[in-house]
Amino acid sequence: MAALTWVTVSWLHKGSPSVLGAISGAVAGLVAITPASGFVDASAAIVIGMAAGATCYGAILLRERMKVDDALDVWAVHGVGGTLGAILTGVFAVAAVGGASGLIDGNAGQVGKQLIAVVATWVYSGIVTFIILKLVDRFVGLRVEEDEEAAGLDSSQHGEVAWQ
Repeated sequence: MAALTWVTVSWLHKGSPSVLGAISGAVAGLVAITPASGFVDASAAIVIGMAAGATCYGAILLRERMKVDDALDVWAVHGVGGTLGAILTGVFAVAAVGGASGLIDGNAGQVGKQLIAVVATWVYSGIVTFIILKLVDRFVGLRVEEDEEAAGLDSSQHGEVAWQ
């Protein structure tokens, strides 16, 4: 469902669908449903997938506008999709499915718990990523020389040409 939503939104936005968009939409849907998979029913999974397709597509547009280098759109698809899925788990969780109730099943507090978990995950991930990047930069380096980047990293770093 996320792939279909993604392709539709992309089609309306750019005038044509794309295979890469369909694949990215499918991944966004899978990422978003993962936290909710043991707690929601099929109708909620469809809603989460549709929301993930549209939201992650919007995150890619935001990343492009901000000129952030993320060639595989990891943040837009995995970061935003996972965050959305975790929050929507608090909305759609059904006690009959996974034992925990969400907002729609009468437990508004679950959304708050999910938000706290999302914030804690983002903070932890940000701090640990910062530490890892600092260590890698100190011992190996994160950037290549400008001439290597201009020549192409496939050639300069791997000794082969991926694109002709």
